[in-house]
Amino acid sequence: MSTMLPPSSSGTSSSGTATQKTRRTAEALEADRPTEPRAGGDQRAETDLRGAEARTAPWGTDPYANALRNGRGPLFLRRSDGWLLPLEVERWCSDAGAADFSALHRCEGPVLDIGCGPGRLVAELTALGHRALGIDVSEAAVARTRRIGGSALLRSVFDPLPGEGRWGTVLLVDGNIGIGGDPAALLDRAADLLSTGGLLIAETSPLDIDERVQVRLDDGRRTPAEKAAPGPADRPFPWARIGTPALLRYAGACGWRPADQWSAEGRAFVSLRRPRPRPVRERSARTSSQSAESANSTPVMSSQWER
Repeated sequence: MSTMLPPSSSGTSSSGTATQKTRRTAEALEADRPTEPRAGGDQRAETDLRGAEARTAPWGTDPYANALRNGRGPLFLRRSDGWLLPLEVERWCSDAGAADFSALHRCEGPVLDIGCGPGRLVAELTALGHRALGIDVSEAAVARTRRIGGSALLRSVFDPLPGEGRWGTVLLVDGNIGIGGDPAALLDRAADLLSTGGLLIAETSPLDIDERVQVRLDDGRRTPAEKAAPGPADRPFPWARIGTPALLRYAGACGWRPADQWSAEGRAFVSLRRPRPRPVRERSARTSSQSAESANSTPVMSSQWER
């Protein structure tokens, strides 16, 4: 596992053994661990956190974890109207493909993969020489990423993260631009994570859509008895499906600058340059709110989405 934290100065040395690098990585991650929330914290932040936990708890449940451990589906997101949206677990658990490389070769500097899933992109970026870190709210996803040679943390994108404001590239692939059902909020958070002039690479739907839906995980294997006793995986949570035109509209409203658009193997991608920083007063207010709502809690956002 290679050191993935963005440098706070001119860079980091690549010397040392693999064991030393792994030790430095662990120490760096421990240093960046969120602090415990103070007793009697902001009631609004606690209420927001409980709502976020209810929306995303399914990603830590058996259907998703089992699919990642087995490297295959079936696994779906079921919309409220009954439409099943297939999740490409086999592709996620395979090696990076040509479409993935079309995005990876555009990455600049240290890379943060939001919703890294089973880690194929983080592992490949590490092999390419990038400092790369994946974050995911699924323990199974984080474990698999580490097992194949990547670095990953069990975190939400809205949790405090290592290297905020210093990442060179942020990835939102496999439909992860839909995390939380609010693309504008996710773009806003990505801007906080990137360095000045940093790059966001997002995968979009090949269709011209802008859809916000309630979904739940479904592996098609539940018995009638299990369906009669709903569990965490049955909780609906918000997601979004957006095409390139919709993403560009959201990005323009948030001040992002389009950098590139392309397609590969039937998948569509967009890259955007980080907008100018917000005023200090606004950033300070947002940072305080985010810190209050996330430390050592169930993470806020989900992991993967496929068209």
